[in-house]
Amino acid sequence: MALTFLGSILELGFFALVFGAFLGLAAKKFAVEVDPRVEEIEDVLPNANCGACGYPGCSGFAKAVVAGEAPVNGCIPGGAEVASAIADILGTEAGESVKFIAVLKCRGGKSIAREKFEYRGIMDCRAASLVMGGPKACPNGCIGLGTCADICPFEAIEMSDDLLPIIDMEKCTGCGACVDACPKGVLELMPAESDVWVACNNIYKGKLVKDVCETGCIACMRCVKECPKDAITFENNLAHIDYEKCNGCQICVVVCPTGTIHTKKSGEILNDAPKIRAAIEKKKAKEKEKKLAAAKSKEIPGEAVQGT
Repeated sequence: MALTFLGSILELGFFALVFGAFLGLAAKKFAVEVDPRVEEIEDVLPNANCGACGYPGCSGFAKAVVAGEAPVNGCIPGGAEVASAIADILGTEAGESVKFIAVLKCRGGKSIAREKFEYRGIMDCRAASLVMGGPKACPNGCIGLGTCADICPFEAIEMSDDLLPIIDMEKCTGCGACVDACPKGVLELMPAESDVWVACNNIYKGKLVKDVCETGCIACMRCVKECPKDAITFENNLAHIDYEKCNGCQICVVVCPTGTIHTKKSGEILNDAPKIRAAIEKKKAKEKEKKLAAAKSKEIPGEAVQGT
């Protein structure tokens, strides 16, 4: 009995030794060499695995950078600091990095925007949007169930009492996760250095907008007419700001009758408003003078004498 037991143990030990040796040789034979720079790059990445770079997680991005398939500054949340660290590891230049932040293109909270019905279902904006387009009467407005806040990997979004997302611009990295998750497209990425954006997503005309929301763009085009830099265009009944042209003068914020155009400096705009209005009046006076001068230059001397 004892000898049988001992023989079984020796037999199992022999097979374990053979299979162990086989696995060891196989691991050595089929080993995949990993560039040590991949691990170094992974260490400097935020490791949020947000997917903003277009690769499956931070490890996927690190491998792509080392392979030359992704740009050194491709980590959007990491910004210039991470790009510089990666460049040092690879011995190359980081290139220019522009930080973006998410902004909300809607101000129609539950106290302002009207609803079609009371939604009772899964507390997720994507699910709610499948039921008659969502409860909001505005077909393009924020549903307000906080999917963006839930999905943000940096905890940069929280919901207000009015059921609108509040974005912490210090925490926001511009990864775009919230933009991709929003079924209504009310979130967009804006250069962090910009101050002004259009806080509306409705593409209907004035009367239809007023019927569903008090702060929506009514397509009056005053912002387009008053912008001194021609930085605002109009498309599908909605204003669009060219951030490369915009100098942040906030004239559009002052002249907008519904408060649709929003700014990060909302507390300062009230103090700046008189100065901005004075600049608008000055601009109008100059345009009037130009028109009068142009009209006088076109007058025919003979007709002018006859008229006198």
